[in-house]
Amino acid sequence: MRNKIIALMDNAVRTAIQRGLLPEISLPYIEVEIPGNPEHGDYASNVALILASPAKQNPRKIAEIIQSNLSDPENIIARTQIAGPGFLNFFIKENIWRQTLQFIEEKKENFGSSSMGNGKKVQVEFVSANPTGPLHIGHARGAVVGDVIANLLKTSGYDVSKEYYINDAGNQMNNLGKSVLLRYRELSGEKIEFPENCYRGDYIKDIANDVIKKDGKKYLTADDEQTIRHFTTIAGGVILDEIKDDLRDFGVNFDNYFSEKELYKNEGVARLLDSLQKKGFIYSDGETLWFKTTDYGDEKDRVVVRKNGEPTYFAADIAYHKNKYDSGFEMIVDIWGADHHGYMPRLWAGVQALGHDKDTLKIILVQLVNLLRGGVPVAMSTRSGEFVTLREVLDEVGKDAARYNFLMRRSDSHLDFDLEVAKQQSNENPVYYVQYAHARICSIIKMAQEKDMALPVYADINASLLCEPEEINLMKMMARYPETIYGAVRTLEPHRITFYLNELASLFHSYYNRNKVVSDDVKLTAARLFLVKTISIVLQNALKILGVNAPEKM
Repeated sequence: MRNKIIALMDNAVRTAIQRGLLPEISLPYIEVEIPGNPEHGDYASNVALILASPAKQNPRKIAEIIQSNLSDPENIIARTQIAGPGFLNFFIKENIWRQTLQFIEEKKENFGSSSMGNGKKVQVEFVSANPTGPLHIGHARGAVVGDVIANLLKTSGYDVSKEYYINDAGNQMNNLGKSVLLRYRELSGEKIEFPENCYRGDYIKDIANDVIKKDGKKYLTADDEQTIRHFTTIAGGVILDEIKDDLRDFGVNFDNYFSEKELYKNEGVARLLDSLQKKGFIYSDGETLWFKTTDYGDEKDRVVVRKNGEPTYFAADIAYHKNKYDSGFEMIVDIWGADHHGYMPRLWAGVQALGHDKDTLKIILVQLVNLLRGGVPVAMSTRSGEFVTLREVLDEVGKDAARYNFLMRRSDSHLDFDLEVAKQQSNENPVYYVQYAHARICSIIKMAQEKDMALPVYADINASLLCEPEEINLMKMMARYPETIYGAVRTLEPHRITFYLNELASLFHSYYNRNKVVSDDVKLTAARLFLVKTISIVLQNALKILGVNAPEKM
């Protein structure tokens, strides 16, 4: 519906220009919003205010011109209204909302899907935590944000690949192997002073214990450097397998795991930097190699090779993103922790130096999670050493509640996750509230079938009987589901789906509490059964995108 309103206004402006009522001006992207106050219509646009400056006319006058030149061939508009300094408000005919029910019936699980992506190849890279310890709740939020963004893109016709970048090269991995060796010695009876830069979680002891069970104490007399490399390989593999298990239980599965080590094969990073230096993007100050990121708006140039000859993370990231583009991806989405905010300009610079448009790299920042229990901050976990793990949260609240709660705010906003609320079977728990709406509808349909009432199809109902204000609002809300998906894809904001579901569930529960769906009025019952059936379809489709179940009973 929103696109239809945009098309009507676009056509009206062009008609006004042809008639000489407006000067020759380039049309901006026409924004159409849903007003906060229903008295201001079903949709509203500020296009007249946007056109005021280039047209050099009063915005209310422009609104009047657009209004008078509107052509409505599909007869969807009941009336229009000019408000304030020049807003155009649109009121849609009630019968149009009822037609949405038939459209939902026809589309079923495809309602809300589109081909807007047109098969464009997109890679979504997320989590990408170092395989040096279990995933914590910060990783968990990034995991579900990335997974749902990928689902949204797939639903909208993009060819999506999900990738996990394994940071398995560099000093942090060496520290992992060293940590296991120290715990191995400690468990073998040696007194060990544990360095600050080593990993202290109990999982390190578990890995060291497994080594002792398998190989005994033979590494006590082995070469430290070789042993550390060997322990790094063992520990990295064990931890990565556990990460994969945790993610799988969280409903997150990747299409590809890419090892950082691959970038360094055959001097890949060095050869790329040499190529960029010859093209003038990199310069030397004698000891250090610098990338000219200031040429692309960064606040200062960035080091790609240190004085000791070691490449920086930035150098590896340029090579990694070259690999992404070389793999044929036309758009890349990176999900990062919010502490990487300052890193964004340099990577955009690197992408542009590689010959790609900055806008082909989308970077989504994910803020920290504050874990609460009954409103009180949760103490750090003793089991994992320094943090609360994803596994602990999953074991306590389950996959559905965890995924839904991580999506209850914009990804770049801090999130309070209350474990007690997430476990409640009450309206206070958002995921329960939404899932219960679906289960309640299933119960209504089952009750009707037990009374030998067949589940109706659109052709068999009198949709005009659905005339209660709550019924009209429910139909409007369902009609806006495809618009919600479109907006979430365009902005890469998955929280829009949870916001939508909360509102749809609220409208349904309120309707159910005030109106009987199954009654002695056969025709009204049929119409209302069809209405709730379509609501269940929308709930299922939206929950599927979130990776959350739509239970039939609770």
